Amino acid sequence: MATNKHPIVEIQVKAVFPTSGGCAVFMGNAEKVFVIYIDHGVGLAISMALRQERRERPQTHELIGSLLAGLGAKVDRVIINHFADGVYYARLIVVAENELHQRKIVEIDARPSDSIALAVQAGAPLFLAEAVWEQVEDASDLLQQMERQGPSAPEV
Repeated sequence: MATNKHPIVEIQVKAVFPTSGGCAVFMGNAEKVFVIYIDHGVGLAISMALRQERRERPQTHELIGSLLAGLGAKVDRVIINHFADGVYYARLIVVAENELHQRKIVEIDARPSDSIALAVQAGAPLFLAEAVWEQVEDASDLLQQMERQGPSAPEV
């Protein structure tokens, strides 16, 4: 259980499964797993990033990562910070350092799906706000059931 000392809980992407309407991204830690439903294209990008696969041409998330790197910036972390009316909200935290080694931290409102894809690609940590952690239902059983039924990633 999360504590008030830590208003965020570190999570990982556990699996990505294709669904009839897109993809189910299972995320969590040893205590609990929850699911976010996203569109197929971003689900595929997350799956490929998890497997460290690349397409012949850069996908949008790879392009954004390259642009950030070219500007001296990187994805530092992602925080899924709000959940309301069945919709998750996230903040993408980007850190840039200039030639004088001055750091600038930029917090960007972003879809969780895009943020997850960028974080996985960059190897950046994912967090969930404690208030959201308390709201999400544990989907560990559903994850185990889906793992028994089929592949862990949409086909390319």
